[in-house]
Amino acid sequence: MSNNICKSILLVMTLTGIFTSPAWAEGDPVRGENLAQTCNGCHAGEGYRNPGPVYNIPKIGGQHAEYLVSALKAYRSGERSHGTMRAQAANLSDQDIADIAAFYAAMSGHKRSAVVNKAQAMKGQKASATCATCHGATGDGDQPSFPKLAGQYESYLVQALKDYRAAATSDGATGRNNAVMKGFASGLSIEDIEALAAWFASQDGELSAPGVKLFK
Repeated sequence: MSNNICKSILLVMTLTGIFTSPAWAEGDPVRGENLAQTCNGCHAGEGYRNPGPVYNIPKIGGQHAEYLVSALKAYRSGERSHGTMRAQAANLSDQDIADIAAFYAAMSGHKRSAVVNKAQAMKGQKASATCATCHGATGDGDQPSFPKLAGQYESYLVQALKDYRAAATSDGATGRNNAVMKGFASGLSIEDIEALAAWFASQDGELSAPGVKLFK
């Protein structure tokens, strides 16, 4: 990725205030556990797969609560075009979303990095310098607005980057319509996407798909 693209992404992040944590309600993980029963059908099982396109449903145990709030709001608004997730989020209030996010963020459980193509992962490491600004060098960053990537399912990371790239080429009509990630993903080839996914999936991190009553 060129320096000009990197500078453009950082400029968008600054202008949109993405480095500043937004105001959002504090979540109640106990209430969130009750609200998340439907979510657990997919997210509390390790290795469950989205039916089409096929990819692993993401691990969200141990994910940053602030990021989970922004993701659920994006599904609710249609900024992210996933039919099932939009239906799940459509009737959630801001407080509901904060409570669900607090529940998953408090989880811990079995975590493992993925077995990936090592050569591909090394290519991904070289390409990941821009990603490190928000996600940390190995994807296990501590900025709450941005998701942890380390140890996430490789197939999910591939699909997420494809969705950001799709939004960049469709004016946000499909995919994930996020200004920063669209700007980043628009310049990626499928080889770049697969390499980055392999790198972050192969790293040790805090994400898990644990049983629903395991807390830190």
